[in-house]
This record gives sequence, C-alpha cells and structure tokens, in this order.
Amino acid sequence: MVSPFDEQATEAAVRIKDAHGGKITTLSLGKGFVMDKIKKPLAMGADELIMLEDPAFEGADSRSTAYALAMAIQKIGEYDIILCGRQAADWDAGQVGSGIAEILGIPSVTLAKKVEFLDGKVRVERVVTDGYEVIEVSTPVLITVSNELGEPRYPTLKGIMSAKTKPVITWTAQDIGADLSKLGAAGAHTKLLKLFIPVKEAKCEIVEGESVEEAATNLALKLREVKLI
Repeated sequence: MVSPFDEQATEAAVRIKDAHGGKITTLSLGKGFVMDKIKKPLAMGADELIMLEDPAFEGADSRSTAYALAMAIQKIGEYDIILCGRQAADWDAGQVGSGIAEILGIPSVTLAKKVEFLDGKVRVERVVTDGYEVIEVSTPVLITVSNELGEPRYPTLKGIMSAKTKPVITWTAQDIGADLSKLGAAGAHTKLLKLFIPVKEAKCEIVEGESVEEAATNLALKLREVKLI
C-alpha cells in the first residue's frame, strides 16, 4: 500500500496542479506491487506512475534508496518541485527526501504543512516545535510534506476508472543508469541490527503513616533516599 505520508505528498502535488496546472509524475521503489493499491496516486490526480523494480534495489537503506530515486528523477528530466512524504511509515527515518536533494544538488525544505506558488517562488509553511515558520524558495526544490497538511482526498469514481486505464512504467537499475555499487544492500551505509519496541517498566510504592504529618515525613525520607531531594 502507499504510505500515508506519501499520500499527503500526493495531495500537496494535486493541490498545486489544481491551482496552477502542470504534470504530476509519481515514483515508487519496491517489489511485488499490488496494482490496485499502488495506482492510488493516479486515482487522486497524478498523471503518470513509474515503478522502480529490480533485485538490485533490495536491502537498501536511506542512502541507497535516495540514490536510486535521484537517478530516476534525473532520467525523467526537468521538474519544478519534488514532493516526498516526511518519513517512511515503517522505520520513520525521515532521511530519504533530504538525501535526494543532496544528490541532485537542490535546496530542500522539510516538514511542510502548506505548499503554494506565489510570485514565481514556492512558499512553504514549515512545522516547528511551537508553531510554523514561513519559507520562500526558488525552484527546483525538494519538499517533504508533513501530516499537518491535512487528510488526502478520496479518489473519485472517475479518478479510479481513469487510473485503471493509465499505463504504468517500470524501470530497472539499468534503465536509470545507476551505479550498482550504490544501490540496495551494496550501497547501504548502515546495517539494521535490531528493530524492536522498547520495554517500559514502572513501579509504584505507596508511602503511608499514622497521620498526614508522618506520611509526609516518610515521603520526604523516601525521596531523599532515592536522591530526588
């Protein structure tokens, strides 16, 4: 299935297309694609879907995934904006978008809650801890879209029917002219040793006393014992 974060990136792209026109090309890297699922961006309003599928892509980390996508983008040609989800929905690394921008040598803006064209530039509202900041940037630019953008639109029946008839392009590592040593496990710079949910343990101790005063004294002594006061 398409990552929820990537659906929000698609939504951002379709909003721009609705306002200014243009063409949306969707890129997806993986294997064993289920067409009814992977075509959802087309049903939402994207114009073209390119799938990157090759055993050479397997075992990739953020770096080698970014490299493969960057090479595919270069093959596509001219573009104004590259929109990515803020992070993957499984490992939540949030590194691929910035990696693509670095490889392509273009600026990047992360965690966008709003993206729009104004006066020939791209205006981005970027999420920060206590609100958001406004950034203006020239194209070409890469922007990662955060969930604060809002819920992606539901595909219409017309969009679903249109998506069924649109052809899907499949590219291999050779098609995008990639260096095999930089792809998949061969190009990975990190190794996953363990993926797990941290175990959290909590203990509760009731401090009592014959009176409120005694209970308060016992509590103070206990806090001093554990060096909290």
